[in-house]
Amino acid sequence: DRDGVINRKLENDYVKNWDEFCFLPGVFEAIKTIKEKGYLIVVVTNQRGIARGFMTENDLHEIHQKMQNELEKHGAQVDDIFYCPHNISDNCDCRKPEPGMLIEAKKKWDIDLDKSYIIGDSESDIEAGKRAGVRGILTTDLKQAVELL
Repeated sequence: DRDGVINRKLENDYVKNWDEFCFLPGVFEAIKTIKEKGYLIVVVTNQRGIARGFMTENDLHEIHQKMQNELEKHGAQVDDIFYCPHNISDNCDCRKPEPGMLIEAKKKWDIDLDKSYIIGDSESDIEAGKRAGVRGILTTDLKQAVELL
């Protein structure tokens, strides 16, 4: 997941631009350690703010590009990012807790889901993992999650 795991989740709001994006403590080191353990790092994130008109997909792409640039400056790397731009009422198969983004990542990267984890800050993240056959770690502290891998 992204919001609440990599960056601070805004209360009752969406991260709509880079100025609102704030990395959580220890994220750079945690991502480096996960990569050193040999894992592919794929972010799967619900971005309902697009469907609700609070931001555009271009806004989201800009946030993700700047996030990637900042991670790389600190020697950390995310391999890919999948996002769901839909509203809850759209009943899509990609919005967590549905497993669509995880299945899409599996296909693109030939991921062995039996050896994979989803790290998220909400039950919908963990449920998406269960539905895809992935073990879940419920936390807002990525450093803590690294210890469980």
